[in-house]
Amino acid sequence: MDIRIPYDAFTLDNGLRVVVHRDHTAPLVCVNVWYHVGSRDEVPGRTGFAHLFEHLMFTGSENVPEGQFDALLERVGAVNNGSTSPDRTNYWEVLPAHALDLALWLEADRMGGLLPAITNAQLEAQRGVVINERRQSYENRPYGLASETLLAALYPDSHPYQWPVIGHMADIEAATLDDVHRFCRGYYTPTNATLAIAGDVSLDHARGSVERWFGDIPPGAVVSRAAPPLPVLGTDRPITLEDEVGLPRLYMAWHSPASFAAGDAALDAASGVLAHGRASRLHRALVYERQVAQAVTAYQSSSLLGSTFRIIATARPDVPLATLETAIRDELQSIARDGISQDELDRARNGIETGFVDALQSVGGFGGRADQLNLYLFHTGEPDFASRDLARYHALTTADVVAAAGEHLLRPAVVLSVVPHGRIDLAARETA
Repeated sequence: MDIRIPYDAFTLDNGLRVVVHRDHTAPLVCVNVWYHVGSRDEVPGRTGFAHLFEHLMFTGSENVPEGQFDALLERVGAVNNGSTSPDRTNYWEVLPAHALDLALWLEADRMGGLLPAITNAQLEAQRGVVINERRQSYENRPYGLASETLLAALYPDSHPYQWPVIGHMADIEAATLDDVHRFCRGYYTPTNATLAIAGDVSLDHARGSVERWFGDIPPGAVVSRAAPPLPVLGTDRPITLEDEVGLPRLYMAWHSPASFAAGDAALDAASGVLAHGRASRLHRALVYERQVAQAVTAYQSSSLLGSTFRIIATARPDVPLATLETAIRDELQSIARDGISQDELDRARNGIETGFVDALQSVGGFGGRADQLNLYLFHTGEPDFASRDLARYHALTTADVVAAAGEHLLRPAVVLSVVPHGRIDLAARETA
């Protein structure tokens, strides 16, 4: 399958890189902005700023009063959203093609005119929203602290992936208006952003509108970052966390190759072989045959500075997590020793390809063509990398998947047991 996302590209004098993909099949257009800033750009004691900014970006800007950003878009039938990751923050709008200039004006106004609109009152309001979001997603959710605990164990204190994207509660509470302004000036500039426009638009219209609305925004300083050393686990790191949960759950996490690096695609396929669908190895062994687990999943969590591979298994009532860990390690050893079948690889690859093609059906939204153009530009420098991305999976052999699993998943791991309060006896191992 040869998938192409044809595009034109240009760069404004202020450094803003722009990609335009034309699709006239429906009178819709997507505006998608990536700021190349995420939680990796924070420092210990000052975490959560990138995610806090995701909220502040919707509270108004120099020429858009508070509450009007969404209201103006809703009047033309648009939808919009944003998200933050360790590596980037993105914002997008999908709207009728005739309203393209509205979305571009709104994005330009908050790129160039956000600072004058950020007041202490707005900071306090959004701080409260983020604190409540953190409580709902972390402190007050079953298993909610598992991901944060894994990150703290996988990475040293100095590594920018060591904290959750939402930040630590104390840091969110301590953020000042000066901190927020400094973060904005450093990262939310044309020099540190890319803009993708996809849909029913002409190149001339797109170029003229982008130059009109974004052209006079000051460029900002070029962001320089030193790559942190790759972390290494010398031995397994067992941890036990007691929580308000009904069933014990096991988390196993390994360091793995970065996005688009050698082994990244093979571990995506390995996750499918292990835990995607009822025919997968861990589902068959733990859920169906031995009936010791309620559910099991596995995935390669790919990121710019290095990734993690995770296996998560929820035990049946009173089943010790040591039973699950042993069964999982047995399957990993079996793959390394005996390999996998071509049918297993084909099933995993078909699932990846289905999800890949399905996401590209839309010009907008998370994972749509505009988002993918920005993703490929960010990670590879080439917006139209879709065909080569998919080719990574088509080229995989069973030997590739076995080699990647053997190289990365037989190494030391963080082994986190989340158990009901008072049931430490169900943990996989004693905390080191």
